[in-house]
Amino acid sequence: MEDHLTTLEVAYRIVDVIDEHKGENITLLDFRPDGVMADFVVIATGNSDRQLRALADYVRTGVKEGYEALPFSVDGTPQSGWVLMDYGDILVNLFDEETRSYYDLENLWQDRSKVLVTIQ
Repeated sequence: MEDHLTTLEVAYRIVDVIDEHKGENITLLDFRPDGVMADFVVIATGNSDRQLRALADYVRTGVKEGYEALPFSVDGTPQSGWVLMDYGDILVNLFDEETRSYYDLENLWQDRSKVLVTIQ
């Protein structure tokens, strides 16, 4: 996913997959051109650890089928309330509502990123 257009396409596909499978409060942040940790960050909420697990599986399958890419790593667990999927230039953060509110990544990064998508 070296090409920025392809990376952006993958990021939008991840947003679509999460939306199609009932993820909530989806946000896509753009950190370009100074993306130190990643170019794009997707943040979404699931209603239960079961839904977080399913969303992570759907994202993994959707990116693998559409772009032949797998995450470099997956950290956290659905039971912990936070699953982080690292696709290199794209980070996917899947939270339960309480954990997302606690870390409040959108406000933490508001000065360093621009919001490309917000889906309630």
